[in-house]
Amino acid sequence: MYFVTGTDTDSGKTLISAALLSKAHGSKCGFKPIASGCGFTVGGLRNSDAMMLMAQSNMDLPYQVINPISFAPAIAPHIAAKQVNQALSAQGVLDIMYHSAMQSADFALIEGAGGWRLPLGNGEYLSDTVKLLLAKLQKKQITKQQLLPCVEVILVVGMKLGCLNHALLTQEAILADGLTIAGWVANQVDADMTFIDENIDSLQQMMRGPFLGYVPYLTEPSAINAARYLQLPA
Repeated sequence: MYFVTGTDTDSGKTLISAALLSKAHGSKCGFKPIASGCGFTVGGLRNSDAMMLMAQSNMDLPYQVINPISFAPAIAPHIAAKQVNQALSAQGVLDIMYHSAMQSADFALIEGAGGWRLPLGNGEYLSDTVKLLLAKLQKKQITKQQLLPCVEVILVVGMKLGCLNHALLTQEAILADGLTIAGWVANQVDADMTFIDENIDSLQQMMRGPFLGYVPYLTEPSAINAARYLQLPA
C-alpha cells in the first residue's frame, strides 16, 4: 500500500498516481480521502482527481469509498470544513477513509491532498492520519506474524524553481514521522524550468528513496502518457 504526497499542491500527485495505477497489475485501486474543489452532480459532490484514479482502478467500489470527504470550494480542506461546520481530525479521517480494499488489493494507492503537512485543524495534519494508518496495519501484521512493510510513501517532486528545498524538507518530515519512502518522482510542472537535468542529478544525490522516473512537461497530460516515464516501486 502506498500513500502519495507531493512537495506542494500543484506537484502533479494525481497524474503520477493515475500513471502508477495504469502500470500496476492484478487488483488495483486508488483512493482520494480528502478533496476540495468538487463539482455538484446528481450523485453528489464529485472530484476530478478522484474520478481520474477510479478510471485507472479495476475494483468495483462506490465513489464514496474512493473519496469519502469532499468539499465544493477549491480551498484548504480545514477551512472548507469550517464553512459547513464539519470537524476534521487525524483519527476521524482514518476511520472514514479506511476500507478493507486497501489491504486486499494487489496494488493500493492513497493520494493525499496538498503536501505532507496538510492541516486538518486543531494542530493535526493529514500526515498524522498516515502515521495512524501505519500503526493500525502494523498491529494487524503482528497478530498475523508478518513483518512486511504495510504502507510506504511515494513523493512527487514538482520540478520548478525552489523544488530542491521543498523536496528535502518534505523528505525530512516524512522520515521524522517514521514512514519509509518507497520512491520519488520528478514531475516537471514548469515548462520553462532551466537546468532540469542538473536539478534531477542533485535530487538523486540527496533523496533517500529510489528514483521512479522523470516525467517531462506534458502538453497532453494523461495517465498513459505519464506512465511511459515511470517504473513501479519495488
